[in-house]
Amino acid sequence: QLVESGGGLVQPGGSLRLSCVASGFVFSQYDMSWYRQAPGKERELVATITSAGENTIYADSAKGRFTIARDNGEDTVTLQMNSLTSEDTAVYYCHGRHNNYSILEFWGRGTQVTVSS
Repeated sequence: QLVESGGGLVQPGGSLRLSCVASGFVFSQYDMSWYRQAPGKERELVATITSAGENTIYADSAKGRFTIARDNGEDTVTLQMNSLTSEDTAVYYCHGRHNNYSILEFWGRGTQVTVSS
């Protein structure tokens, strides 16, 4: 199970920190990602961090503004989002995929992020 938190309403230029707490599986064996889906658009990958935290990947839209991190001792993954714009408004989803068995995956239910003045 993955449970996201930290979404909300923020003004343009502001920051938010999303958190995702995992339970029910061996968190340290899963690559973790944040996806987002804006109204009328397809779900898109925002950032990924590998199971041991050694590598990160960012969408072009997130580079330089967002930071993904994980704590395998606390079974959490976070997404620090800075310099937010209206284009970042979306439901943000936490996703986990096993690092060896890609068929094993989990999705959270999402948290709404709205960037508006």
